[in-house]
Amino acid sequence: MLILDTALARREAEDRPIRVGMIGAGFMGRGLANQIVNSVPGMRLVAIANRTLANAERAYAEAGVEPVRVENADQLDAAIENGSPAVCEDAFELLKAVHLDCVVDVTGAVEFGAKVTVAAIERGLPVVTMNAELDGTVGPLLAHRARAAGVVLTGCDGDQPGVQANLMRFVKGLGVTPLVAGNIKGLQDEYRTPTTQKAFAERWGQDPYMVTSFADGTKISFEQAIVANAFGLTVPKRGMNGWDHEGHVDELTDRYDVDRLRELGGVVDYVVKSKPSPGVFVLGTHDDPKQRHYLELYKLGKGPLYSFYTPYHLCHFEVPNSVVRAVDFADAALAPPAGPRVDVVATAKQDLKAGHTLDGLGGYDTYGVAEATPVTRAENLLPMGVAEGCVLKRDVAKDEALTYADVTVPPGRLVDQLREEQEKLFA
Repeated sequence: MLILDTALARREAEDRPIRVGMIGAGFMGRGLANQIVNSVPGMRLVAIANRTLANAERAYAEAGVEPVRVENADQLDAAIENGSPAVCEDAFELLKAVHLDCVVDVTGAVEFGAKVTVAAIERGLPVVTMNAELDGTVGPLLAHRARAAGVVLTGCDGDQPGVQANLMRFVKGLGVTPLVAGNIKGLQDEYRTPTTQKAFAERWGQDPYMVTSFADGTKISFEQAIVANAFGLTVPKRGMNGWDHEGHVDELTDRYDVDRLRELGGVVDYVVKSKPSPGVFVLGTHDDPKQRHYLELYKLGKGPLYSFYTPYHLCHFEVPNSVVRAVDFADAALAPPAGPRVDVVATAKQDLKAGHTLDGLGGYDTYGVAEATPVTRAENLLPMGVAEGCVLKRDVAKDEALTYADVTVPPGRLVDQLREEQEKLFA
């Protein structure tokens, strides 16, 4: 991404930095704030919106900056003109500010993230989203709306989906046909809860519900769903293969049936305990025997599958790259070009009783599983991104996939309206 640092250096020299507003100030937001403030010349974090103002101030303070408090867009614009970083409680006032070039969603909340993203698109503001849960629920519709408005809506570099996307584009640029886009996990246990993950969360200063969504497979299901939707892939089966594989990902080239992969049009998948952890990999094939000869010479093996990988993902460190790509090059790091191919469906983590109100992502009640969209539609399965707050109409057994018929959906939510619109648009 060397062109990006050149673009930023030019902006810094010309004193016209990219002005970024951030919504959300949790663990990842604090890391991103520190990164932009201290390591990204040519970019300024001009404002943070967070419903708990002290958390927004903490994000700036940890980066060595003392912000001013503002209450509305006019005060925010005045602060930006004065060169004063600002914090506010109201994300929608932040979005009204004139002196913004891009907004980053670091909330991880589906309903609130939907409202923020819709408002930003209507405002004509580029959006970099770290909200895979929202993207995996209504991302295709939001991307459609963004294109219609001439706005860039993009996933982010650094997180595993964005790293896979960059690797996919690299591999395709070689003339190789990607057939597997893979993610590497260290742990997979669908029955983890905020109680079991409490100590880990405290050690790293993270939210136990978010940490649980990593451990129980919900997060990786969303991550792989958005990669599938961006590149027209599907899943090999409900939940993906998810093999335990303690060797290197290069060894996976013999584990897949290439003809089946071709028949499916390529798949997303993940492995547990593999090397290089915690990276990503792409397995692809080449139809030209002359080029296959060269690939063998370059130590990629005899084929028909060839392994490509990135041995790390650096999350917030690389998010500024996505901002530059969106603002200066109108290039999305990750965005679905059409309708959904893979959804994430809610599955019971324990036996649940009729009348129970489902808790949220990474909670005690459900975990998310990746499923092909045609199956989701045919079986009327309940998307994980809309499950929170739904009330069960019947008893549900552990590991049973929930359907819309099983629940009463809370009234008046934007995400449900968007989901309905998405289904009609891409039916």
